Amino acid sequence: MKKLMLIPLTALAFVFVVGCEKKTPEWEMTPDMYESTSFKAQKEDPHSSDGAAARIPPDGTIPRNYQPYHYEALDGDKAGKELKNYLPRTKSNMERGQKVFNTYCIVCHGPKGNGEGYVVPPYPRPPSLLSEKVTKWPDGNIFHVITKGQNLMPSYATQIEPNDRWAVVHYVRALQRAASPTPEDLKELGIKK
Repeated sequence: MKKLMLIPLTALAFVFVVGCEKKTPEWEMTPDMYESTSFKAQKEDPHSSDGAAARIPPDGTIPRNYQPYHYEALDGDKAGKELKNYLPRTKSNMERGQKVFNTYCIVCHGPKGNGEGYVVPPYPRPPSLLSEKVTKWPDGNIFHVITKGQNLMPSYATQIEPNDRWAVVHYVRALQRAASPTPEDLKELGIKK
């Protein structure tokens, strides 16, 4: 009997819950935090001291995912001594380095890195990446030149991410080894010098 009474009560409760419809919004404690007034960067803000809506970041703040670079343009030797290539020399990193090199560097330095790029005839010839000077540079020097630029070469810090710059360094080293293979390199390939 009790079970029979329970069935109609359950059905009635179900109909009551399904039939409820909320017509008013939730009560907001602090609506100003949820719906704050915003300013366009180019507009004026009457409440700021200088009248500008755009705010200058406080001193010492760094944007997210930004790695500061602590070397100036002429600090190439210092960067060469202190910076180490943390990217492992893997096939995927070499392929990435080749892709980035072919996108940004090949037009001046050429496909072999010898300075015979596609835009060289009307512009001064860039130094060869196969030269003894560049070959003896530590990896940090090459990374620094890509980051800060040198002579007529502009900085590529905004176009090439740091990991990709290190991948390019690996690829440049591969171009150097291909141009001047060591006896060990030739032995691996089965070639006698």
